[in-house]
Amino acid sequence: MEMTVSRRSDFDVADAYPTRGSGAERWIERTDRVVWSEWTDKAPISRDEADSFARDGFLILRDLFSPAEVETLVNAAAQLRAEGRDRAGDDVVTEPGSDAVRTIFRLEDHDALMARLSRDARIAGIARFLLGDEVYIHQSRLNYKPGFSGKEFYWHSDFETWHAEDGMPRMRAVSASLLLTDNRAHNGALMLMPGSHRTFVSCVGETPEDNHKSSLKAQKVGTPSQESLRKLAEAHGIADAEGPAGTLILFDCNTIHGSNGNITPFPRSNAFFVYNAVSNALVDPFAARKPRPDWLARRGKPEALKIEDGQLA
Repeated sequence: MEMTVSRRSDFDVADAYPTRGSGAERWIERTDRVVWSEWTDKAPISRDEADSFARDGFLILRDLFSPAEVETLVNAAAQLRAEGRDRAGDDVVTEPGSDAVRTIFRLEDHDALMARLSRDARIAGIARFLLGDEVYIHQSRLNYKPGFSGKEFYWHSDFETWHAEDGMPRMRAVSASLLLTDNRAHNGALMLMPGSHRTFVSCVGETPEDNHKSSLKAQKVGTPSQESLRKLAEAHGIADAEGPAGTLILFDCNTIHGSNGNITPFPRSNAFFVYNAVSNALVDPFAARKPRPDWLARRGKPEALKIEDGQLA
């Protein structure tokens, strides 16, 4: 397949990153910043950590939360999942082919402790620094990959979906995943391609009506071709975002990532918050007939989070 690489210094304001058109897949050079704040000694992360995030498109931080806080969060997550089938609604997604709970969206609306976690300075404060703006929650969820049967999730850029189907204008969002079990390569830990956030892969294929109903279980539209993935992996390599419960993984909205299935006895779980800059509020979708539901992408005028300090437990 022939591939073109676009380098444009003056993007069309209406759509800086066109995707899902009728033409060939192409690569578009990122023009947005990655770290939007200038580092000072008052920043919530070190200069080396800020530089690492800018270079790699992700950052792994450990020991931000005490063992007691982690235990409290793990227990809360277990309770949420146990009640998941009773909460069944559009915002509760089960594993393909079973009724095992895979994802609970609108996490901060389901649980007061998770709502407090979403505002915690050790997560939201870092997101505010990275994005150089006040932040709000674009999306949140409790992810669970059960032992023996947890399914893989294919390589993708979150921004491609958020841009195409939610109307997120620019790459000014960051995802934060707080591990609630040990995450290892063997039980489906997150995999990322360091440096891939610098390239936007403009995908082919029109967005189906209500695409989210199938893409939440197995994403097929809006994923890079195998040729693009091969070239990106050859250029950047693949990193496993491993760590014990309590580890925080932050990654840029355009970093290519995915995860393998879990055939071990050991489940994998995390609390996941997507922070978007208030100045990057959603508009009409760029490549879909209508926006996804609000529980997938918070719409309307965003309200800045009131970030809080102090222990959770």
